[in-house]
Amino acid sequence: MVNHDCHRSCEATPIFAVYLTAFADCEPLRQRVLTVLVALPEKVQRDFLDDPRFQITQEDFVPGKGWKLWMDIPGPIGSGSRCVVLRPKLANCSEAFACYVIAHELAHAYLRNGGWGEITDREEAADALAASWGFCRPM
Repeated sequence: MVNHDCHRSCEATPIFAVYLTAFADCEPLRQRVLTVLVALPEKVQRDFLDDPRFQITQEDFVPGKGWKLWMDIPGPIGSGSRCVVLRPKLANCSEAFACYVIAHELAHAYLRNGGWGEITDREEAADALAASWGFCRPM
């Protein structure tokens, strides 16, 4: 597994600031999202940054009321939303597990919920891609 510097500041990577606003009041989740984003290959970062449909947000579930989410409606293949929704409880679990989940979900967005190479199963593909970025599923 790659050793990621989990203390890089948002100021050092302002290009990701738009993706971190949803987590402003949820440390250490904001830092964990940033840790994963800065570890991604530049090609993946550019794919996200150059696509206005891509977004990362925090689930806002309220017991008894449900939750709301604003995202692009699905369109023709490849033009639907690429929204990653993360649960606040990722701030309370181990850092390794949280970063793995974040990377796994970002892998789904990058792969547009499809396969990767020879891997056709969506979950296996997301796991394999996240692992290639240095975020393996903790045992």
